[in-house]
Amino acid sequence: MLPLNATIVRINEESPLVRTFFFDLRFETMGPGQFVMVWVRGLDEIPMGLSSKNSITVQKVGEATSKLFELKEGDSFGLRGPFGRGFTLPSKEEKTLVVAGGVGAAPLAPYAEAARVAGSEVHTVLGARSAGDLLFEERFAEAGEVYVSTDDGSKGTKGFVTDVLSNLDLSGYDKIAVCGPEIMMVSVFRLLEDRKVLEKSEFSLHRYFKCGIGVCGACCIDRSGLRVCKDGPVFSGLQLLDSELGKYMRDASGQRVKV
Repeated sequence: MLPLNATIVRINEESPLVRTFFFDLRFETMGPGQFVMVWVRGLDEIPMGLSSKNSITVQKVGEATSKLFELKEGDSFGLRGPFGRGFTLPSKEEKTLVVAGGVGAAPLAPYAEAARVAGSEVHTVLGARSAGDLLFEERFAEAGEVYVSTDDGSKGTKGFVTDVLSNLDLSGYDKIAVCGPEIMMVSVFRLLEDRKVLEKSEFSLHRYFKCGIGVCGACCIDRSGLRVCKDGPVFSGLQLLDSELGKYMRDASGQRVKV
């Protein structure tokens, strides 16, 4: 379980606060939705979803991610993984809906691509604050039809992903994969529950990890006790019924923090 050294070979600036770091390792067995533990030397180890077999897409939100933003091509960080349970891939007979918000598009882009390769018809609802914050729109478009929403109306529907979903026949999809800010995901969760299609859905949760391999229990979610790092990070919608989703998460000390 020692970290592997990953040397940065390319950095793409996706938006002012989001960058994709490509490295010289390839996780060929990666399942879309799985994550790696990223060791930022001298500072911290944090979980990051893989945006491809050899990249992570990072949003600058705290000390560790700010340190990653200081790195250049030729610099390196440590990686452990891939870990966790990813999204369930569809069969070629199934129709797939991807719902991505913000940096939640990172693990869903490889999922949409893999679903397309599997022969599934793929539709994506892609949301962001503005047109400049939309991530991987071209990758999703190559996989199938894309519906865009932006908070400010600078592209696509003005509003949220739920505004787009409200106008779709959700009963026509066999699988629904969701990842994004938790406030967005709980709104999608409620809409899917109201439409009686929750059993078709899977959600990728973000929680504080310590070990990343299901030993320490720091990422257990109420009320089921499921470990996000080992039993997730992807859970079925039915598993998240009557859970902490959209209410709170826990910090490094185990204290509840309101979402």
